[in-house]
Order: sequence, then structure tokens, then C-alpha cells
Amino acid sequence: MKSIDITAIDLNLLVAFEAVFEEQSVTAAAQRLHLGQPAMSAALGRLRLLFQDELFIRMGRDMKPTAKALEIAPGILMALQQIRLTLQASQEFEPATAQQTFVIGISDYGSTVIVPRLLNLCRQTAPGIDLRLISYEKDQVDELLKQPSTTVIVGSNFPDLTRLTFQQPLMEERFVGICRKGHPALSQGAMLLEQFAELPHALVTLRRDEVGVIDRALAARNLQRRIVLTTPYFLTLPAIVSSSDTIAAIPLRLARKFAEQGWVEWFELPLEIAPWMISMVWSQLSDQALACRWLRQTIQQICQEI
Repeated sequence: MKSIDITAIDLNLLVAFEAVFEEQSVTAAAQRLHLGQPAMSAALGRLRLLFQDELFIRMGRDMKPTAKALEIAPGILMALQQIRLTLQASQEFEPATAQQTFVIGISDYGSTVIVPRLLNLCRQTAPGIDLRLISYEKDQVDELLKQPSTTVIVGSNFPDLTRLTFQQPLMEERFVGICRKGHPALSQGAMLLEQFAELPHALVTLRRDEVGVIDRALAARNLQRRIVLTTPYFLTLPAIVSSSDTIAAIPLRLARKFAEQGWVEWFELPLEIAPWMISMVWSQLSDQALACRWLRQTIQQICQEI
């Protein structure tokens, strides 16, 4: 089959074909497209050259389609409808009727604190929205966001991002401690600094290091803790901490979640540790997409409520 150079075809000719086919009148088609009669007749002439057929023949007051016109009409009408739907979808986003999947890079902290609320809100207002959560390394953020499938990444302390990446603060977070219920170190009601340093600690680290902000704060007071466990997962801590004397410093909102579930209790740290910001980053590639904008606004709303 000979290939047709579609770049040589004016899309407006297909729109003119549709109008004449449906109106069965050159005059009515011209009015529908807000064209003058000469312009409409010229378009019909170019269509006849393109398809090597009369396409429409005058019979009385109507322009009747030829066999060729009847043959090509379904494909042309369907193609134009698909183009219109595609253009409309790019300019509108209705959460209630949208059918879409969002890919979110997020840690188990965000998966526990943010995602349940996000999923619940989607089920109420956007039932056709699906979420795909992925883990990530912080030095891979830029590469992940270059992939069309990745919508946003939620986390903290992102490394230097490129100018093609946007970042928005979501909520402030701070460290508190967790320990098993009835831990003797809390018998006086508060954890003492010396006790805190002497107890075995679990450290959550995505970078596989063994030194965190707590260690630097202790070092400033000439103290050192023993880290008996490092893990990249916050969700491993409740089972470990609740069955031993091991303690851990974790984000406040996560500590509250664990305490509500009855696994552990949380306490204020006997150290001054600066809070940090949970942020959301996304690519310039998805910045203007209405669906992606809706997701970002929804995540922001949830974090404000939290």
C-alpha cells in the first residue's frame, strides 16, 4: 500500500468534509464553519482532488454523498471525534469522572502518614484515580522525574535539583523518640539525656550511613550513642522497639501513628533538634497538566489538614 504524506493534508479539509456530509448542503456547511460560500466551495474542490472523487453530488436541494464518501466518512468522523476528545481532555480535568493512574515516589513515612488520607479522598471524589507508589534514592530524583510516568516525589532534604524541577514545601516535621510501653527510662516521666545516650538505638537511614542528626547533636555534648540496628524502613521499628529496650528517634506524626496502634509510646527528645520540611517535587514536564496539578493541590491540602 502506498504511504500517504499526511503533512501535505490540511486538517480543515476533513472538518469541511464532515460539515458537508452531515448538513448535505454547502451553504449550511459554510454557515456552520463560519466560512463564506466561495471558501467552502474551494475546500470541497480540494477534497475532490485529494480523494479523486466527486464525494458529493447535488440532487435537488441536497448534496448527496457518493459511494466513496460513504466509504471514508466513518473513519474521518471517528478521527475528528478522537482529536476533539483529546484536545478537550488536555483542557479539562474532572476528578469525578477521570480515569487515570498517578505514580508517586514516596517513603514508608509518607505512605503511612499521607497516602491513607489521599486514597480515601480519591475514593470519595475521584473514584477512577489509581495510585502507584514507588521507592526512590535521593540522588535519582532528577532521573525519575524525567520519566513521563512519574507524577510527583514526596520527601525531605532533596539534593540540588535541576532548573527543570519544581519544589513545594508541604509541612514541617520534627523528631521525637519511641520506646516500648513501660520502658524503665520513662519511669520518671521524661527521658534524661544520659539515659537517652546509653540506651541501644535503631536508626532509619536511606543512605546506608550510621550517623544521623541525633549523633551530631550528641557529639556537641561530648556524648555518643550505640546504634544496634540500621534500617531503610520506618515500619520495621514498632515490632523491634516494642519487644526490646531499643529506642528510636522518628518523625512526630509517625510516632503518633505507632502509639495509636498500641505498639509503642513516644516521648520528647532530651535534645534540641531543628525541625525540617517535608516537600513535594515535580518536573516541568508535568507542571501544566491539569490532572497533575489536581494531584499536587490535593496532596498539599491533605498535608495542611494533617
